[in-house]
Amino acid sequence: MFTIFDGYFIVRTREAAIVERLGKFNKVAHAGFHFKLPYIDRVRDKISLQIHQLDVMVETKTKDNVFVQIPVAVQYETVEGREREAFYRLSDHEQQIIAYVQDNVRSSVANMNLDDSFSSKDTIAQNVGLSLRDNMAEYGWNFVNTLVTDIRPDARVRESMNSINAAQREREAAVAQAEAEKIRVIKEAEGSAEARKLQGRGVAEQRKEIVEGIAAQYEMLRAAGIEESPEALMLVSQYLDAMVDVSSNSNSNVLFMPSNPGGMGDIFDGMRDVLMSTHTLQENGGSPNSSNNKTRQISQAQPQRNPAQQPAPQRQQQPQPRQKQPEQVQSARDYFKEMRDQLRGEGQ
Repeated sequence: MFTIFDGYFIVRTREAAIVERLGKFNKVAHAGFHFKLPYIDRVRDKISLQIHQLDVMVETKTKDNVFVQIPVAVQYETVEGREREAFYRLSDHEQQIIAYVQDNVRSSVANMNLDDSFSSKDTIAQNVGLSLRDNMAEYGWNFVNTLVTDIRPDARVRESMNSINAAQREREAAVAQAEAEKIRVIKEAEGSAEARKLQGRGVAEQRKEIVEGIAAQYEMLRAAGIEESPEALMLVSQYLDAMVDVSSNSNSNVLFMPSNPGGMGDIFDGMRDVLMSTHTLQENGGSPNSSNNKTRQISQAQPQRNPAQQPAPQRQQQPQPRQKQPEQVQSARDYFKEMRDQLRGEGQ
């Protein structure tokens, strides 16, 4: 009964059985049902043909003397048809793979700085894979992929790197913020300069229009028949217009006037004298300048007397208070009103 069960064996899928006869390699049996000679043949071992992964932790030093730990994942499989080499030639294939990985990683990382090693993980993995394929292919092993999953420096080194990165980012942020502030200040200065430039042009145009308006008003007064001192009437008219505008504007709540009661009297006396003198001169056909010229001519025509013949100086008379002349004031007001109506009619 024992002999019957010892005469066959079964191999599962993705496995290979090493069959020996009397201690010598006989054959490799793959998946399926197989017979063997009892007591002569025996199944030495079974090899898995699936892909295996071996995790290797390599501790090494970079070019700038920083110790790092680099985990490497090696994915490999047994080549079908070469199960004999994979089983007999290496007593412990995992230790052999670990030795190759450590040697290759240390030789690669030793020529890199810490920052370069982080950006060269793929290069390190490719070098390790090429080294394993070249050295382990003759033993019946095929390496599917080699991965460098991480680079782990010391905790203090990581903190220092984070501090450096944070400082660099803060510096870049400060530079960017300063540039933005610089651009904002420049644009504001340019806008302010342009606004002042336009404002200056506006003020210049305004003054130009004011001057042209005053000149036009002066010419209108002259065309209306006021040949002598039209500027006095124009100034009085503008003063009254300004007072009317201020009084009719509901938004005006402040008006600067003389601080003493006598100031108001001086204003009205001055306006009255200007109106009366202008109207009187127009009726007599003269002007202040012509009156002065006549007085000067009369004084020149009189003969000069000897100081001895000159009469004794008379006592200086006290100035009499000026009395108001209602008729002249009324006529000046009528004249001023007539001139205002005439100017308004021409303006329309």
